[in-house]
Amino acid sequence: VVRGKQRLSGAPVTAHDIRAGVGLVLAGLVAEGVTEVSEVHHVDRGYEGFVDKLVALGAEVRREVVPPESWEG
Repeated sequence: VVRGKQRLSGAPVTAHDIRAGVGLVLAGLVAEGVTEVSEVHHVDRGYEGFVDKLVALGAEVRREVVPPESWEG
């Protein structure tokens, strides 16, 4: 049994591998606010059409391409 927080808050997060990326997306779907997942190419490797499938199920999710010149760091 895992007892976590009652609510999750949206946040910028990074997907470091396939499973973590999917977990972050799913957590973001139930979180309050906006969750931005970067490095989603990991998710793309294992789950073709992931965003389209979530949208077909009624999820409010979208993919945005951020130009490299606007990346932080």
